[in-house]
Amino acid sequence: MTDRIWAWLVLILAVAFAVSPLFSDGFNGFTKDQFPVVLDHWPAQPAGWAFSIWGIIYLWLIIGLGYGVWRRADDPDWQPARPALALSLAVGVPWIAVANMAPIAATVMILIMAAAAIAAMLRAGHRDPLLQAQPIGLYAGWLTAASGVALAVTLSGHAVLSPQPAALILLALVLAVALIVQARRPDVWSYPLAVGWAALGIVAANFRADYWPVAALAALGIVALAWRYFSGKDMT
Repeated sequence: MTDRIWAWLVLILAVAFAVSPLFSDGFNGFTKDQFPVVLDHWPAQPAGWAFSIWGIIYLWLIIGLGYGVWRRADDPDWQPARPALALSLAVGVPWIAVANMAPIAATVMILIMAAAAIAAMLRAGHRDPLLQAQPIGLYAGWLTAASGVALAVTLSGHAVLSPQPAALILLALVLAVALIVQARRPDVWSYPLAVGWAALGIVAANFRADYWPVAALAALGIVALAWRYFSGKDMT
């Protein structure tokens, strides 16, 4: 497949991904009636307003990938990220529809989406960062957090783990992965920003006595991501 075809493919998939919510009821997190164990609160899940980041992700990806078609279709600096990004977006197009019907399948899908998005971000070139690496980074960062949320909710919803232990374990894992990825591409500030936004949503959703350990861990994660970013800037 030529570079130009890859450039068009990721743009078409990004547009399809952005319009996919219009063909479903949208998605602001899993609901309690989707699982055998019915809970009033999922401590791993951010507050509903945090999902508004998707609007920025959709728009930034389309603008960046549109520029990639217009001016960088044959640019070797842009090409390495495109196959992995295409895989992530292709899985993402039907994701909302699946998530509203089959949480386990959606959890597997979002893990694939996150892994492919991270791979795309790590392979992104350094040319035109605001239109290439940064929009992919925002997308990859949110998916990193969302994959942990999906796993925690699915595990607790099927009584594999209690809700708060599941949230703590998966949140710790997400933050560890995020810090490792952030260290690999410290120039992509949008990645920790998206993970931090998700963590802020988790703090807001758990700002109550029963779930303060989850809120505290999420707040600690925000501090760690910010410290890693600013300490990395000092060394460059």
